[in-house]
Amino acid sequence: MARRPSPKGVALYFRNLGPRTQVALCQLPLSLIVTVIGVMTPVGWPSLLGSPLYMAGIALPIILFGACFLTPWERMPDSSYLLIPVLDLLAIGLLRNSATTLLPGLVVLVVFPVIWLAASGLLVRSSLLLCAVGPFFIMLPSAAGKFPVMTATDLTPLVLFPLVMLAVSLAIRFASVNIRAQQRELQTLSEELRELLAASQEREKLLMTILDATDVGIVAVDSNGDQLLANDMTRRWQQNAAAAGVLRADHSEELVFAQDKITPLPPDKRPLRRAIEGESFADYLVWIGKGPQQRAVSTAARPLMDDGGRLTGAVVVFSDVTGMVEAMAANEELVSNVSHEFRSPLNSILGNIDLVLEAGDGLPAITLQRLDVVQRNSERLLALVSDLTLEASAALNVHPKRTDISGLVETSIGSAQAYAERAAVALMADVPSPLWAHADPLRIGQALDNVVSNAIKYSPNGGTVTISAASTGDWVKLVVQDTGMGMAPEDAAKVFSRFFRTESARDAAIPGAGLGLAITKTILERHGGAIACASALGGGSTFTMTLPVESNPGG
Repeated sequence: MARRPSPKGVALYFRNLGPRTQVALCQLPLSLIVTVIGVMTPVGWPSLLGSPLYMAGIALPIILFGACFLTPWERMPDSSYLLIPVLDLLAIGLLRNSATTLLPGLVVLVVFPVIWLAASGLLVRSSLLLCAVGPFFIMLPSAAGKFPVMTATDLTPLVLFPLVMLAVSLAIRFASVNIRAQQRELQTLSEELRELLAASQEREKLLMTILDATDVGIVAVDSNGDQLLANDMTRRWQQNAAAAGVLRADHSEELVFAQDKITPLPPDKRPLRRAIEGESFADYLVWIGKGPQQRAVSTAARPLMDDGGRLTGAVVVFSDVTGMVEAMAANEELVSNVSHEFRSPLNSILGNIDLVLEAGDGLPAITLQRLDVVQRNSERLLALVSDLTLEASAALNVHPKRTDISGLVETSIGSAQAYAERAAVALMADVPSPLWAHADPLRIGQALDNVVSNAIKYSPNGGTVTISAASTGDWVKLVVQDTGMGMAPEDAAKVFSRFFRTESARDAAIPGAGLGLAITKTILERHGGAIACASALGGGSTFTMTLPVESNPGG
């Protein structure tokens, strides 16, 4: 049989049969009908039993049906089986012309070999010719028997019936061609889909290999919280978060705790639940597990959206930061202990110096001068210890509320006035009153004092320090500008780094540890604001602090 695209369903079942069975099934309908006619002949048309041609027409399709099983079609050319429908045309011709008067309708049996020939797709031209010529010769004896007295009624079947069979064969042929074309398209599409599936599976394997090679947990969930993808590290976190004896806990049953390592996080505060609700967050610290296996985990989440902007899920990342958290805790403890050890003797020194200075009217001037130096440097050392303690603390807490910034500016100027007078620096303010912001007055006052004292300190030859402020929509901008020594633009970009000091400041022997502006930056960021510096060497500096007017600016 000819090779064709892989079919489906019944066609696939037919193609899986052997060639002998396939040919026999094609012959079966005609053989079955002829057998029924043969069985009915003794009862319905006994006179036909004496006709050799009729009996030959009955026997031939049945013999051909048996031959279908006996002939080795698999070893013969593909088109060889078309001999069967051709011999069927001969059998139908014998039947029809030997029983014209009794069974004129037998000619419709021609449709079976015609369908077979047309649907085979083999020897197309010859098959179409046989589909027209075969019926013509079957009809010809009846018309020839009336020659020379023939009417239009006699000629019409001779011409019309072969044309009808030709039309039927053409229709079947066109339908077969169309079906085969569709099968080829489907086969091509199926192959493309298989290739795409294979490529997708390869990419999925590559993705999972990459994800499993990372040292962070990555999990993707749908909008219902069902897990879509997870790497090995995530599965380890899930196992660590499960209670003892539980292979895998539900999200709400996992051992997830707050930063104190003891308080269980409520379901709506857990990273996965927050992610499913559409939140986007980073550096959200939780503790997972209990006992020696408990780990500090920094989590981050990003929502997944479809083309319509609807939430379809989220991706959550888990990073083990236990070592860093423990190191920070140890660092805080160390700084706290060291600062305590420094504070006690320093406070004692300062207290005793104050007592000596208060009762030191009879002391020589040089002694008083040296005691004043000791007091000043002790105070400086105590301030440095305070800065170190504050900068090392991870818990620089702010408690914002509705605060009048103009009052903070007035207080800061009052505190710095004496220092400014000693440095011959003029303090000026341009701040509307009231000027409201969402700020912690204690912390913002501390930040403002840091910036103003810096402006005075870095104006060693006198000058002017101007403090201005204004509200711009959702934000309050607080600007401190000086006319001091300034700094290079590249230094201005580093000025908020811890312990950073410009070369010009070191050359001028201006005291400082490089912590004040780092602390100020932390304070502003904890408020949701920011601080920036613009400066030019020899042209002064401008520090701009930004604070929100409300608790959720722009929200």
